[in-house]
Amino acid sequence: MNATAAAKEVLWSAEEARQATGGRNTRDWQATGVSIDSRSLAPGDLFVALKGPTFDGHDFAAKAIKAGAAASMVHRRAEGVDEAMPLLIVDDTFAALWRLGTAARERSTARLIAVTGSVGKTGTKEALRLCLSPQGLTSASIGSFNNHWGVPLSLARMERQAVYGIFELGMNNPGEIRELTALVRPHVAIITNIEPAHIGNFNSITDIADAKAEIFEGMDANGTAVLNRDNALFHHLCTRAEDAGVTRILSFGRHKEADAHLVDCSLHATCSAVTARIRGQEIDYCLGMPGSHWVMNSLAVLAAVSAAGADVVKAAAQLANLKPLKGRGELHTVETPKGAFKLIDDSYNANPTSMRAAFEVLSRATVGKGGRRIAVLGDMLELGDQAQEMHASLAGPLKEAGIDLVFTCGPAMAALHDKLPKKLRGAHEADSKALAPKVAAAAKPGDSLLVKGSLGSRMAVVVEALLG
Repeated sequence: MNATAAAKEVLWSAEEARQATGGRNTRDWQATGVSIDSRSLAPGDLFVALKGPTFDGHDFAAKAIKAGAAASMVHRRAEGVDEAMPLLIVDDTFAALWRLGTAARERSTARLIAVTGSVGKTGTKEALRLCLSPQGLTSASIGSFNNHWGVPLSLARMERQAVYGIFELGMNNPGEIRELTALVRPHVAIITNIEPAHIGNFNSITDIADAKAEIFEGMDANGTAVLNRDNALFHHLCTRAEDAGVTRILSFGRHKEADAHLVDCSLHATCSAVTARIRGQEIDYCLGMPGSHWVMNSLAVLAAVSAAGADVVKAAAQLANLKPLKGRGELHTVETPKGAFKLIDDSYNANPTSMRAAFEVLSRATVGKGGRRIAVLGDMLELGDQAQEMHASLAGPLKEAGIDLVFTCGPAMAALHDKLPKKLRGAHEADSKALAPKVAAAAKPGDSLLVKGSLGSRMAVVVEALLG
């Protein structure tokens, strides 16, 4: 768990975990963490043996104990496991993990912030962690642990004495956030933006907004919703919040009526200088990530910090220390015998909105003498019947951003390749494996390259080829 704790304390005793899950212990134990992966397990963790579609954690329960796990939570006897080992035997490990998360929420006195939205969830969550950690013990979900197993796991890992807890809630279909917010019961809920991500699973963007608005259902009347004032569905979301009994709404954006209002900003290749008015208080701060989308994220963060009762000025000062996560805008300098080129690794995910934001960042990237700005793009997934149109529509933003060359891969990106002027076409291939060597051969000293696509497009293959 990401936190400010200097030393590990007991997170779960055997008896507490038994009461929470309704299970049975074979012997006494104390855990300082919770893990579902024997490969990354830390000594002292409670190992939860989840059964997934391609793996069964029960097969690793004995290995986990040998690696230093305090105990293994299991619902069946696996090879190498016997009751001489410290076991918490339950009816179903997945259901028991949810019960453990529920118990962690019930015992916690922390102020909890939940983040959802079509774009920017993980970055906003990480910025909140960075901003709040100096002000009190802060627990935050790791990476993108935002689904039906990641959220209860993150709750189960939350420190007893946490002052702030930050949780990311994701969804691909209606109803998913409803279950997660009922578990977290946040005091503050951020919806970063509503865009046509996962539109293939919905009839309209309004339906996406309604699915995101499920987050309000886990809140009480004293909770605060933080919403994007610039988004076309702002008033729709306000109505959904009020329908759920949430009447405290803070808005953020460029709009003059936004509670967290952007006064001015100066965008640079690797950072931004921002002046904002947060609930009437004007603040100047440096943002350690480039791009106007990060400026908007920072406004949401500071609005949520204010709603959580923390010091906004101190939080804003921390934003200068913001760093990219793996595959989410990481900047690399790649040395070659003839010189260096820059690589922006944004390969973790993509949708039409985040693509445009990435093009803006690439447009400001520095290039050397004779250098080019090159976009390497893989398919954006889950766009349904609109996929071809949405991919082709990226041609305009690429030209507006001054991108010099575009490499593409995947069946949907073929529509973009065909729409581009011939002078912008690098190459198009069926997949990232076929495209990677062509991009690696084309990269020259002085260039700046952006690699981006949905996770299923496996654009990390291109990144690996460029990094050598």
